[in-house]
This record gives sequence, C-alpha cells and structure tokens, in this order.
Amino acid sequence: MASYPVFLLRRFGQFLLVVFIGISATFFVTHLTPIDPVEESIGSIQQMGQSDPRAVELMRQSLRALYGLEGSIWQQYLHFWGRLATGDLGPSLSAFPTPVSTIILRSLPWTIGLMTVSTLITFILGNIVGALAGYYRKNMALTAVSLIFIAMQPIPYYIFAFVLIILFGYVWPILPINGGYEMNTNLNLSLALILDILKHSILPALSLILVGTGSWLIGMRALVSNIITEDYVVFAELGGVQKRRILRSYIARNAMVPQFTGLAMSLGAIFNGTVITEIVFGYPGIGNLLISAVHAGDYSLVLGLSALSIVGVAAAVFIIDVLSPLIDPRIKVE
Repeated sequence: MASYPVFLLRRFGQFLLVVFIGISATFFVTHLTPIDPVEESIGSIQQMGQSDPRAVELMRQSLRALYGLEGSIWQQYLHFWGRLATGDLGPSLSAFPTPVSTIILRSLPWTIGLMTVSTLITFILGNIVGALAGYYRKNMALTAVSLIFIAMQPIPYYIFAFVLIILFGYVWPILPINGGYEMNTNLNLSLALILDILKHSILPALSLILVGTGSWLIGMRALVSNIITEDYVVFAELGGVQKRRILRSYIARNAMVPQFTGLAMSLGAIFNGTVITEIVFGYPGIGNLLISAVHAGDYSLVLGLSALSIVGVAAAVFIIDVLSPLIDPRIKVE
C-alpha cells in the first residue's frame, strides 16, 4: 500500500483531465449551435414595436458584453474558464438577470430526491430478488418474478410513464400526473407540503423503478450463479451450514462488491436528470430545465448543467477508483 498515494494522485489527475475535456467539449458544442441568444433576445424586444437601429446595436453590444460573448470563440473560452474558476456561471440568458447557479439550485433538489430514492429502491429490490433467484434456482415464484422484471427492463421508461399516466390519471385517477406539487400550494415547509411532494413523485419514481430493477437483478443473479460453484460455498453446504447463512455471509457479501461499484456510478449520474420522465410528468428537475435551456439557446444555463453532470459522474468514478483497493484486496494499485 506504499504506492497508494501515487495511485491516488494519478487518479485525481485523470479526474481533472476528464472534467476539463468534458466541459471544454460542451462549451464548443453549445457555441457552435446556430441559435444566437443575443439575437433571440433582441428579436423578442423588436416584436413589441419599432426600435431605433442605434439603440438595437447598443443593446446588442451590451448583451454580448454581459453574457461573455465578445471576441473570438477562443477569447470567450478563456473568459468562461476564468469565471468558472471563481464559481461564477453568469446570468441566465433566458431568465435574465437571474444567475445560472440560482436556477440550478431551484431544480437540483427535485432531481436529487427523485433519482436518489428511485435508484436506491431499484438497487435494493433488484439485488434481493437477483440473489434469491440465483441461489434458489428451482423456486417457481422467484423465477416468475425475475422473468417479469427482466421482460420490463428493455422497454423504454417513458413508455411506462405514459402507461402509468393513463392508468392512474384517467382510468383510475388517484395520483397526480403533472408537476412536483399542487398549484397555489404554500411552499413553507410543512407535513402537508411533504406529503404533496411525495404524492407527485410516485408515478415518476415508479416508471424508473419498474424498468431499472431488471438490470440489477440480471447482474446479481449472474454473480450469484458463478459464486455458488466456488469451493468454499460447496464445502459450507456439505458442512451443513444453513442456506440462509450461506446466501447472506458467503455469497451475497462477495457478489455485492461489483454491485456497489455500479451503485456509485448510478448515484453519480443523478446529476444528468431523467430528461424524458421529467418532461412527461412535468417534473421540475434539471432534466426538464436542460431541455428548456437548449430550446432557448441559453448557453450559460446549458454549460452550468453540463458542468454539474460531468463533475458528478467523474467524481463518482474517481471515488470508486480510490476506494476499490481499500475494499477489495484483490485489486492492486501498482
């Protein structure tokens, strides 16, 4: 483990490189799109009435200076990194003068709450059913449940979203199908508000859970199927150790190591949001916000959301890399 600090520094350098390349690529992609937010803003103003050409030109110059769009694309690129280094994402182009950071912080808790809960439920449910199905392979009930989840896994989650909307919004209208809370609700923290938010999140979360459980189940069942052939499992069974203990202590603990790696990746990816699900249910998360920003040509907001997503995923990979040698002694750092 003497080389672990070197390993840690090397992985941290890779983390910084991934973040730099990812954010840089996003910057150039957004700035090469045909949508000009300044011209969009001026066009909206001109639709309200005639404007003096000199006033329009002065407005154009002011907006470009304000949004950091002056000079060549390379000058804009350097200016962007200078602001980003200080934590300044600039004002939103589509919701001026609200700062980008403020807009993101409004939507981020919704996505984190929805994605974290649905990911953890999916992880727990998929691994429990997968472990049981892999060990008790002749159990017909477990086989049937596994087949149901596996059959749902390749179906796009937005298909389930539409099905859930039809079932629980129209056929059996017991759950809300749009938004994060009821309109005109008092947003002061209270039990009523919490219950309202939970009620609005049931259908979006359910659409993600039904589709996502199958992938965890397949992975866990495959791992268990391989581990049960190991000598120490066979010897434990021959020695009369209870099957529950064998499954819990000998099989599941070893199978969970790669599964926790996948969980860390999934939690790091929650900053991506669930774009289609949030749009279908009108959920006020960052996925919905990203689509709105793209349609509005809001460079600043798109870059802010993309940077958040890139840093989140890269940080998850970095944490997995540096913790793996400490968790699993079979992994070498040399």
